[in-house]
Amino acid sequence: MNRHINRREWLGVIAAGALGAVAARVIAADAPAAASGAPTPLKLSDAEWRKRLSPGQYAVLRNEGTERPRSSPLNDEKRRGTYHCAGCDLPLFSSDTKYESGTGWPSFHTALPDALGTKTDFKAILPRTEYHCARCGGHQGHVFDDGPAPTGKRYCNNGIALRFAPAEA
Repeated sequence: MNRHINRREWLGVIAAGALGAVAARVIAADAPAAASGAPTPLKLSDAEWRKRLSPGQYAVLRNEGTERPRSSPLNDEKRRGTYHCAGCDLPLFSSDTKYESGTGWPSFHTALPDALGTKTDFKAILPRTEYHCARCGGHQGHVFDDGPAPTGKRYCNNGIALRFAPAEA
């Protein structure tokens, strides 16, 4: 039987193809990159995380919460050093990349190599890029394309998800 596709069926095929292409892009962007220097994953039970973290840290790192803006003492931290994940102590950012973004959260323009993973977050309806610690998966914040040179990125981090280690003199 020789059957022709009507306009409605044809539009359905095109729409399905477009949705498939978008889904493939999102999945590829969320797939972990095979990095040679990637840290060994840290996997703990929920009870172990609750014992290790304060309630505020747990809410942010394990449940992707957000602390109130301007609530972190790290906003005013100006010393040289390294910002580590509060969950597993993996170094994430150098103080050399910290800048004042005016957002109320510690902000950085560059992460340390192999320190972060990303995924697409639709919690604010429009897609955003959420980033997390590459070792423990702890939620850190979101990255935006409105930062300063040299990267143009703004890693907007929850201060409670970080631990600052001052550089030794």
